[in-house]
Formats: sequence, C-alpha cells, structure tokens
Amino acid sequence: MTLRLTNSPLSTFDYGAAGGKGEQHAPQLSGYISIMASMAKVKFHVALTETSHRGVINHAKDERKREEDWIRERRQELLIPGLSRREAAAVRRSIRAEVTRKRRSGEFGGNRDEIITRAVREELIARGLDRKWPKPPEGEIDAPGRRWGTPPSQPMGEGGYTHRLSINLPYTLGETVRRAAYWTSKDAVEALQEWADRWGDGIDVALRKAERTGVPAELALAAATGNLSAPQSALEIRDRLRGQVLTTGDLLRAAVDRALNEGQLEAS
Repeated sequence: MTLRLTNSPLSTFDYGAAGGKGEQHAPQLSGYISIMASMAKVKFHVALTETSHRGVINHAKDERKREEDWIRERRQELLIPGLSRREAAAVRRSIRAEVTRKRRSGEFGGNRDEIITRAVREELIARGLDRKWPKPPEGEIDAPGRRWGTPPSQPMGEGGYTHRLSINLPYTLGETVRRAAYWTSKDAVEALQEWADRWGDGIDVALRKAERTGVPAELALAAATGNLSAPQSALEIRDRLRGQVLTTGDLLRAAVDRALNEGQLEAS
C-alpha cells in the first residue's frame, strides 16, 4: 500500500523561506494536506473465487449501464429544444450533481471501487472494527504477503482463489482496514511465533519457503525433520490461533461476500 502526493507543492515547500513566513502558511497547508488525504487512495490486491470475481465485475457493468440509461433519459426529458447554451449547461450540471448524490446515497452503485467501499464500511461496522486504531510499529504492516504465522491462502485452482482483484479504497478507510487487521491479530500472531519457536514451522511450510528462496528441497526437508514433532494437541492449538488471525484479504473477501449475500451483487 502506497500513498503518494505527486507533483505537489508540499514536496518542495520551504517552511523557513522568506524570512520564516512559512509558518504563516501552516494552517493553509494543514487544510491542503487534509484535502489531499481525502482524495488519496490505498490499493489492495485480493484473491477471490471465480464466482465472487465475476459477481463484482458484472455488477459494476450493470450499474454503469443503469446510470448511463438514467442520464440519457434525464437529458432527453430536460434538454428541450429552444434552450440557450447557458441553460443547457445548467441542466447538464444539475444532472451530474444528481448522479453524484445518488451514488453517495447508494441509489447508484457506482464503479467497482465504490461498490466495494460501501461493503467494506458495512463489514467493519458489523465486526465492531470501525473505529480509530493506533498506528502499528514502523514496518509491521508493510511486509509483502500474508501475516506471519498464518496458513497459506487456498491454492490457486479449482475450488480455491483463482482470480485477483485490485481495489482502491479511500485512504482513511484503507488505513482502518490495515490497522484493524494488525491489532486484532497481534496476540494470536505473537502466540504463533512462540509456537513456531517451540515446534518449528513444519515440513509443508519449510518446503514452501525453500521453493520461494531457492533452497534445495532435500536440505529443507532434512532441517524440518530435525525439529521436534508437534503432538496433536499442539497442532490443534496452532490451528485455533491461526483462526484468530485476521488479514486485510480476509476483511475484503468478507466485504465482497456481504455484498453478494445482501443482493447488491449478482454473480451471474
């Protein structure tokens, strides 16, 4: 996830320039930063089943067509012959404003990102996670891949997550998703780290790691088999802890499922 304010005067503004007058502009800059932050987006890539992926894509297309049809009908109704250019421009402006209002109210679904954004907000509220979270320690949520100690996603292929979807959420909402996932999972992740220190990662994890890093499978297998074998009770504890870990992907998939189950999307 990256937030960039490109080509912005903030990147080159000298607060000490012009005899220290930069401080006089601090309130203006603060407001400018707030505006830019409200416009910024956080990009997520989430793995989905074919059904969920198709549902999102199809619904976004259907909503776009429904919106375009409404705009065309309103223009035919209101742009009557004889209007001046100024009057016609005012009508078009009014129609655009009405479309914006309908999107905000949910009458129009909007584009794919807007559809998912509403579902994410509803999912956070339903889970009691829609609140301000403290900032995680530096670097904790920027590492690629799944959170430490969590099992791999379903395998790419039939019955698993066969498609990936890029989602752009408003910056504040995206940060809430990331922070909620981190703090909700923190205790379970630490317990999983302690579990791995005691019992090791296991043969399956060791082989997957060896494949990613290029270590010969024979060496990884030999190292893994040298660890103590975890008893069934320990494996059950590990599985229970894994179930307590919440990832951003888990939240986003739940939001898509929520939209599907509520009939907002039709996976056809």
